[in-house]
Parts: sequence; C-alpha cells; structure tokens
Amino acid sequence: MVTGLAHLPVQALIGHGFLRIRQHGCSIQKESSLVNKVNSPRIDSRAPQVDGSPLFNKLLLGLPNHESRAIFPHLEFERLRLSDLLNEIGQPIKYAYFMNSGLASILTVMADGKSVEVGLTGKEGFVGIPLLAGFSSSPTRVIIQIEGSAFRMRAARLIELLRTCPKFERRLQQFSQVVTLQASQVAACNRLHEVDERLARWLLMSQDRIGSKLVPLTQEFLAHMLGTRRSSVTVAAGVLQKAGLITYARGRVSIVNREGLEDATCECYRALVDTASRWDKELAK
Repeated sequence: MVTGLAHLPVQALIGHGFLRIRQHGCSIQKESSLVNKVNSPRIDSRAPQVDGSPLFNKLLLGLPNHESRAIFPHLEFERLRLSDLLNEIGQPIKYAYFMNSGLASILTVMADGKSVEVGLTGKEGFVGIPLLAGFSSSPTRVIIQIEGSAFRMRAARLIELLRTCPKFERRLQQFSQVVTLQASQVAACNRLHEVDERLARWLLMSQDRIGSKLVPLTQEFLAHMLGTRRSSVTVAAGVLQKAGLITYARGRVSIVNREGLEDATCECYRALVDTASRWDKELAK
C-alpha cells in the first residue's frame, strides 16, 4: 500500500496554489491543515475480497468468472488521501486506478496554473482513460478530492488484459463515454449557468458518487472546482443555505434537502442523469 504516491511527478502547485503538495522522502505531504474524511462504504459480507479488502468498484463487480480470475490478482489496494496526485498533465500514466470509495477530480489546467474541474470519478469508474486508446500520457490532472481508496493496476498489465477480457474492455470503453459526456456538459454549465445552480449540480454529482450527505470541502476548493472566485462560492452557498437546502460550515457542506437541491440546480444535472439512465436501458436490451 502506497500512501503518498511518490512515484508520480509533482511539477507545480495543485490548482493554482489552493492545494499544495511537495515531495518529501518517499511520500508526498500536503501542506494543508484540513483533513477531509467521509465514511467508507458500508461493509457488505457479500462483496468479493481483493488484496485483502472488499471490492465496491462497479466496473470490476459482476464480470464473467474467467475475467475476474484474470484481473483480480493484478489489483493492489491503496488508501487515497486528500490531494493525492493520480495523473499529471503530459506525464506517463503508470497505473490505472479503480476507485473503491472517495472522489477523484479531473482538472483542466491553464498555463497560468488556474484550473477547473471537468469531471468526477467515484466507485462507478476508473482513472486512466487514455490507456484505452493506446495513449501513455495524461491530458489532465487528476487529484483526490475526497479521500477514500482504490485498486490500482499497472498500465502495461491493463493493456494486456484488455486484449483477453472483452467484457472488461467494453465496460471501460462505456465509462469513457460517460466521462466525455460529463466534460461537455460541465463546459456548457460553467459558461451558461449561475454559480448557485452550478454548486447545486456539483453537490448532487458528488453525493451520487460518495453516498454521503456530508461533502467535506472548503470554499477555496469549491471555487477551483467551479472555476469561479471564493466570494462567488460564498454567495452561492449562502443562497442554498438560506433556502434550507444545505448547511455550510468551514470545511464541510451538508445536504439537508436533496429534493429541493435538485429543483435548485440547472438542467445540466438532469441531462447527465437522464442520459446515463437511457444508456443503461440500451445496454439492458
């Protein structure tokens, strides 16, 4: 188990200085006083055990037996901390990460260091999509936004398994389309919709993936995720809190009225959910 991901390159401040990580010996230490924690998935005695830990990743569950037997021995369980760096722009992708809990944020980073989130990945997906197309470097930065865990696999091994595990390969390709959908919808959302609507959309997307009403994030982190100023996040959070949809205290947002939050968000959240539901029905035919 590697806790600091020291094998990954660190070239710049994360997100224009809002989360700083530095290489220190054999680990990466975050220079932040905030410790973000959410509950791990409820232990299910029926969940398969892989590398000594229960498996919750939806891409890996329910595979044909012969594919599971081929894949599972190559998975390594890893704890993921807030701000751990999984992929860096332009750097080799050494591992694919199948999220088991927590939340990974996919960021587009500008030349001046400013960043904006273009996608989220939880236990429904994995990090390392370029590998599916034969690419070996990352076009985005991927960091851990809410700490949790993942099963990692060496990139070279993943590529080998894709050739012999067609069900596995197809699932990963399908997930890549979900991430593409997210990126295009989020781009439109950031351009066209108000900050309070975007914040509501982001909170709903996060809750869908972590299964918790508590989303432990600071205003500064949220501002970078939404591509706006901290002051705008403060106003937006105040609007949602005054409406009785969330409670907000330093470092944590709690969703208290899910139905109301769905009414307060823009059309983008429903568009993402509806498309995913339609695709699921198409696959079930």
